[in-house]
Amino acid sequence: MYSQTKIAIPIFQKNCKDVLEVAEDCIDKGADVLEFRIDALKNPDIAEIRNTIEEINFPIIATNRISTEGGSFKGSEEERIDILYQCCDLAEYVDIELQCDDEYINKIHDTGVKTIVSYHDFEKTPDLNEITYIVEKELELGDIAKVAFMPQNLEDTLTILAVLSHCKDTIAISMGDLGSYTRVMASKFDSPITFAAGRDATAPGQIDIETMKALLNMDLNIMDE
Repeated sequence: MYSQTKIAIPIFQKNCKDVLEVAEDCIDKGADVLEFRIDALKNPDIAEIRNTIEEINFPIIATNRISTEGGSFKGSEEERIDILYQCCDLAEYVDIELQCDDEYINKIHDTGVKTIVSYHDFEKTPDLNEITYIVEKELELGDIAKVAFMPQNLEDTLTILAVLSHCKDTIAISMGDLGSYTRVMASKFDSPITFAAGRDATAPGQIDIETMKALLNMDLNIMDE
């Protein structure tokens, strides 16, 4: 059975010309969605960003990641959010962090774009109750919740599977090599999106697109019995 989970490939390039080149390559490799990491651009220009999204002409997650959650954007918070806002009519999804002011999240969501409200912790994995609370807050504000945590042990990765099992419309990721299998198992819990690597991994534990596609389409009988 073919997985309903969409495979997104992040594109992390310093200029829009390279974004277009990598996008074409990722589409050829079988991506369902492309995540345009706007924060990677050396000189982000909204007109150029909009033209790039239009030229790619493929489902896009517009992400302008804040530095405290692993992003590279150098401007002010107002500038960062405004760039995302200007992409809402062109992108399929916009990713905005839970730590942002609710006013900013509502501004994005009110445009009608599918809004992914995200939370990342590159050091640890909280307990299940805390993660569930975060996911519930995200779903109150947006359409899809996203949480990504760094595991300290195998038990932490199982916590992420519990999140996927209990929470609808949720992307839950256990990062690093230890948690990489959760990116594959996400499809068994009907997670809307999982992330794979195209040319470059943008997060620890990402699996390359070819391997991900093969694994997602395997019949993992262990989950069906």
